[in-house]
Amino acid sequence: MNRPDNKHDSYMKIATTLARDCPSNPFAAVLVQRSTGEIIASGVNAANQNPLSHGEIVCLNAAAQARCSFEWKNTVLYTTAEPCCMCMAAILWCRIPEVVFGTSIETLRRLGWDQFTLNSLDVADAATFADCRITQGVSESQCDALFESAADARHGNSR
Repeated sequence: MNRPDNKHDSYMKIATTLARDCPSNPFAAVLVQRSTGEIIASGVNAANQNPLSHGEIVCLNAAAQARCSFEWKNTVLYTTAEPCCMCMAAILWCRIPEVVFGTSIETLRRLGWDQFTLNSLDVADAATFADCRITQGVSESQCDALFESAADARHGNSR
């Protein structure tokens, strides 16, 4: 996995702002057109309504329904947390070539979130049909703080 790059900060700020609208499940994603920097779609976790509606899936579905013209292969997906194996597989099926995230699956698990032990890089490596660059730790402290607050609220803790 690659380390953070400052060019990603503005899009991660958008994702973290969206995540604040869903404080109990601050999983949010933003799909961006690489060449123009235009935001194609965004999504926040709606798993309380549908367990498959993770932030990344909501974003991908919104992009698929968007009336704008774009090619998946020319996009970047920004997400507050490392995509789970379901979301990462969907990203790969869409042929999205780059994913940028803040909080790692390891951190989510430490905070008590249900997660598979399979990380996004393992899923990407298993997809021989697609290539995807994964950049971790962008806006990590801001994203971690969102998930820590949500975990504290879920477990009745206060810091």
